[in-house]
Amino acid sequence: MSSTISSLFSLEGRTAVVTGGTRGIGQAMALALAEAGADIILVQRDETSTTTRDEVANRIGRKVHIHVAELSDRKAVKEIIPAVVSQGFKPDILLNCAGIQRRHPSEKFPDEDWDEVLEVNLSQVFVLCREFGAYLLSRDGSEFPSGRRGSIINVASLLTFQGGITVPAYAASKGGIGQLTKALSNEWIAKGINVNAIAPGYIATDMNTALINDESRNAGIMARIPAGRWGQPEDFKGVVVFLASSASSYVSGEIITVDGGWMGR
Repeated sequence: MSSTISSLFSLEGRTAVVTGGTRGIGQAMALALAEAGADIILVQRDETSTTTRDEVANRIGRKVHIHVAELSDRKAVKEIIPAVVSQGFKPDILLNCAGIQRRHPSEKFPDEDWDEVLEVNLSQVFVLCREFGAYLLSRDGSEFPSGRRGSIINVASLLTFQGGITVPAYAASKGGIGQLTKALSNEWIAKGINVNAIAPGYIATDMNTALINDESRNAGIMARIPAGRWGQPEDFKGVVVFLASSASSYVSGEIITVDGGWMGR
């Protein structure tokens, strides 16, 4: 690979704030950003999970910091960016990967589960995007000679496009992520902030354990995936580095599906 192409994908000198980075897709993407050269700030509910931090620090050799915040607490989410900046960090990548799932028949779906899913999967993403965007826009433009201030990468879903079964809150939240991504891009791309989303297909993670263990659902899902397999968290390493790097400088407002060809069927 030529040095010019290598530099397009390099994240040297960059700092990424990552939610949902302790396991699964979020962990794989956090590690990919670090492997491409970025320092990492992990937003976690607590510090009991240190696997990602230890990998970044010890194997990859990048700076890494855990910021403790409960994402269902709006006040705590508002304080993430100011707290990180006050500690001397200058984040310019935001990866919103944290999310929760609740399954019930729609006619029995509880109010409290609806509220929790929408708060964590959509409202906190907006709040964090807003605070991060405001921070980037407040910085002196001379800090960004290329004109690109930073990158926001949200995690959408196939249910950004489809309705799913027994997951109305999740579908509504991920549909919202698609529209939020486009709305923020419309305002911010001309100001140097790229806003995109990644929509995972059926990926073998803890969130999908129920589907994997449901023999009939699993068979139906596998029959439709042209790639012939469930995805793995490692399948997201390339796309997240692309969206965080200069390689995607003219890409914004997009929802990139990583689904083994599912949406093409």
